[in-house]
Amino acid sequence: MSEQQKTLAILDDHPIAIEGIKSFLKENLSYDRVLGFSLGQALTDFLKQDQVDLLLLDIALPDANGIDLCGELKKNHPELIIVGFSNHMARNSILQMLANGAAGYILKSADAEEIITCIQKVSQGNMALCGATQRIIAASPTRQLPSLTMREKQVLQLLAEGKTSAQIAEKLFLSPLTVDTYRKNLIQKFAVKNTAELLTILFKENLL
Repeated sequence: MSEQQKTLAILDDHPIAIEGIKSFLKENLSYDRVLGFSLGQALTDFLKQDQVDLLLLDIALPDANGIDLCGELKKNHPELIIVGFSNHMARNSILQMLANGAAGYILKSADAEEIITCIQKVSQGNMALCGATQRIIAASPTRQLPSLTMREKQVLQLLAEGKTSAQIAEKLFLSPLTVDTYRKNLIQKFAVKNTAELLTILFKENLL
């Protein structure tokens, strides 16, 4: 049996843009396949019979909201690495994408070198945000940070990597219920409303 090909996919609503991005990525990255999709359903159907290792996902799609789709894809394909790749600069949209499991967010205005660097980082299991995205996320009031236990820091690190409660539980040898409790306690501890706001603080204060 042949070894599984390493595949990168782009989901974008502009077919012409897809072709340009595909050509650029093929020249600069070592993926066996670089595929393009313009509909969320087309990608979903493809994933039922084949594998994608890394996905560049736009927010505005003809048949889906990229933020919601990100959450669905991570639920059904937890090993899929997803990176937001969009012109959307709204802070809430970026944070929602990250909260739904994206391992990073790149604005399409980022330069070529930065795009490649971010993709390489997430390929190695790290979180990656282009410089402009970091500045957007950092544009929030400073706050007094609570003290954290070692276990809480471990949970936060895995949340920042886009891991689900089930994946965190397996990694830390805990029950999913215990991880959910940690998540809820952290949200209360940081006095935020949800995981998205919690991630904002992580990135801004370098708590990774």
